[in-house]
Parts: sequence; structure tokens; C-alpha cells
Amino acid sequence: MNNYRVLNNLGGWLVFLVAFVTYFLTMEPTSSFWDCGEFIAAAFKLQVGHPPGAPLFLMIGKVFSLFGGDDLSQMGYWINMVSVVSSALTITFLFWTITQIARKIMTQTSGLNSRSELSNIQNWTALAAALIGSLAYTWTDTFWFSA
Repeated sequence: MNNYRVLNNLGGWLVFLVAFVTYFLTMEPTSSFWDCGEFIAAAFKLQVGHPPGAPLFLMIGKVFSLFGGDDLSQMGYWINMVSVVSSALTITFLFWTITQIARKIMTQTSGLNSRSELSNIQNWTALAAALIGSLAYTWTDTFWFSA
């Protein structure tokens, strides 16, 4: 069980790294099309965006904008970094969610109680399913565009 936990944690942080690098390399350095410019301005000035708004995003964006210092040309970059980091964390949590659901399904179908250990093959199957599922979602067009 300890070996599985280590592999599960390493796998989660590995997909975080892959997603972060992917999104970081394709991030807009300033404002892109649609609502991004509005969110950058609203986060920088801590103003209200259009409904339904995203108050948590705007507050976190303001914190990230502080990394730009007094250079106003860096505000778009740092506020866009909020989306990069939060999207990569979403992929990490998706990996861990898939492993939990896969293990629960395998426990129920094997007739084991919730405290029983799964075999190594079942553990590797859960990890492989999570890796494939989370990386497939990492590169879907809709999520990648938002990241």
C-alpha cells in the first residue's frame, strides 16, 4: 500500500508537470481574444467583471499581478499565469480522482471489502487509467484553450 501511495503521488505531480509545461509554453503573454482582457483589467484593479463574474479568480489574479511589480506590461503575463497553474492543478486532481474511482470499482467488482489490498496489476491498472485519462483531458481543445 505504501508503494502504491508513493506511485500515486508521483504520478499526480508528474501529470501536473506535463500539464504545466504544456500550458506555460502556449500561454498568451498579454491579452487574447474574448474575455481575457476584461479579466486581466478587472483582476489588476480588483474591479467587478461581467456576470456571473469570477471573484475568486480575480482575487487570485490580483495576487499574481503583484509578481509583476511596477511593470504594467507584465500584468497580462502574470494574471494569465493563474490559469496555467490552476489548470495544471485541475489535471493533477483529475489524476487522483480517477485513481480513487478506479480502485473503488475494482474493490467492489472483486468482492473485497474497503480495507482489502488490491493486487499489483490492479494498482497499475488504476494508475495507467488515471495517466491516460488525465493526459487526454490535458490536451482536449476546450480545456487547453481555457488554460
